Amino acid sequence: MERSAIDPITLEIWWSRVVAIADEAATTLVRTAFSTIIRESNDYCVVLLNAVGETIAECRAGIPAFAAIMGVMTRSVLAKYPVGTWQPGDCVITNNPWIATGHLPDVAMVTPIFREDVLVGFCATAAHVPDIGGTPNMGVTELISEGVLVPPIRMYRAGERNDDMLNLFLSNVRLPDQVLGDLNAQIAAHDVCRRRALEFLSDTGNADFTALSAAVQAKAEKVMRLAIAAIPDGVYRSEMRADGVEGQETVIACAITVAGDSMTVDYSGSSPQVQHGINCTINYTTAYTIYPIKILLDPQTRRNHGSYAPIQVVAEHGSILNAKFPAPVMARHLTGHLLSCAVYQALAEALPDRVIADSGGSPALRVQFAGRGPDKEPFSLILFASAGMGASARADGLSTTAFPSNSGGGSIEALEVTAPLLFNKKEYRTDSGGAGRHRGGLGQDIEVQNIAGSPLRVALLGDRERNPALGVLGGRPGELSRVVFDDGTKASLKSVRALAADGRVTLSFAGGGGFGSPGKRATEAIASDITNGFITPERALDDYGFHLGARTDAE
Repeated sequence: MERSAIDPITLEIWWSRVVAIADEAATTLVRTAFSTIIRESNDYCVVLLNAVGETIAECRAGIPAFAAIMGVMTRSVLAKYPVGTWQPGDCVITNNPWIATGHLPDVAMVTPIFREDVLVGFCATAAHVPDIGGTPNMGVTELISEGVLVPPIRMYRAGERNDDMLNLFLSNVRLPDQVLGDLNAQIAAHDVCRRRALEFLSDTGNADFTALSAAVQAKAEKVMRLAIAAIPDGVYRSEMRADGVEGQETVIACAITVAGDSMTVDYSGSSPQVQHGINCTINYTTAYTIYPIKILLDPQTRRNHGSYAPIQVVAEHGSILNAKFPAPVMARHLTGHLLSCAVYQALAEALPDRVIADSGGSPALRVQFAGRGPDKEPFSLILFASAGMGASARADGLSTTAFPSNSGGGSIEALEVTAPLLFNKKEYRTDSGGAGRHRGGLGQDIEVQNIAGSPLRVALLGDRERNPALGVLGGRPGELSRVVFDDGTKASLKSVRALAADGRVTLSFAGGGGFGSPGKRATEAIASDITNGFITPERALDDYGFHLGARTDAE
């Protein structure tokens, strides 16, 4: 069928169904994965692509920004393994940061979908495995120290597993059983995607995905172009500062040019790449630029290759946003997550009623606990917990909500079963949201106790230690992040510390920035915040000039 022959009702039904295919495959991945990073924290992505490696449908859970990378990754794999070389039952994997999602722990897979010996599409996934070897810390100065680098290589060929490759890979990670379990979960997700895709073609009478792919991509591109065209032409700028490493701040310079129905985001002038793992590959930079623009301008249309076509992302080669191989990139999120803030601060002038203030979790604070449990078996757990989101023109920022990563915190019970840790406290962090007409979302305080019976390693990867989440249009910044051990010492958010047996550490996550002048906040909202414990009376007086006994606007 030609795309013009697909009537609107049929297109809506078919489009919904292919998205459901990606969602079902994603559910399979989550329910069969071994590690809590996938099962509890949703650090994965699943997409269905056409025969040339362009996304048709993307799962709606997981890490949404990764979806923008999956097509680029698949087309890179096809450059090594051209379309004519694929067979049913093939599977190519890679974790090359310049091909896949930007750092080594994310393993990407691509498998073909054949119908009657004709290649009609691909399924691609990316998932964060619990260990990738190496010595991941901020002292690492090159990629090779961060873990095992896997170039695009066939894990399966015509249904036969490449055990030699797999054994070599698993011999270089600390948790081979968990890693293999997660790889097998990805394989299971691919099988579900393949079977459901073939069922779709059979049920609809389509020979392949050519017509549907063209139709949904054209629709997504058209809507995005209309949204861009509604912004006045011009150049919109911002500059963000991050804590950097060893006291050397990094700068993100952002210039967004709107010309008709297209947009260019140029990061020229940003800091050069550094000898620590906060560098980004251009894939990652592009993904975390396009995603916040997509949800700002067109939050309703289902994402696919067409959504990204009107937006070009530029960064100087050798900069912190387009690092050269073999730069370390382990903690690339500490730079990449800030791009949403840079984009929204730049567009605040043009779209003041739609942007949000900086989020405390942009970038996210990640904490890895590793060591040996009471049974002397090794364990490794990465805590994915959320900070406060920035406020908007319509409402206060969401508290303890991940943005822009969409990763989940997971249940405490599941984490405690997996690792010899006891979570003594997990609660909202009072006074952490930035003041404004609308208050920034609250961060949280988490106290973790080591019950392993021996010291553990605590690796901290965070920012917002000196540069808070900024407010917008007069809103004030949120509170900074901090980590305090039970001896009273504060730890750098880019450090590795030992946690003694029975020792405790308190992790305080940053608050989001406020929106608008604090003087315009409704007094009943301030009184409600005090009643709910979101702010103290002292902070209400300092930020808003509000006395607890004063009459509210509602009264």
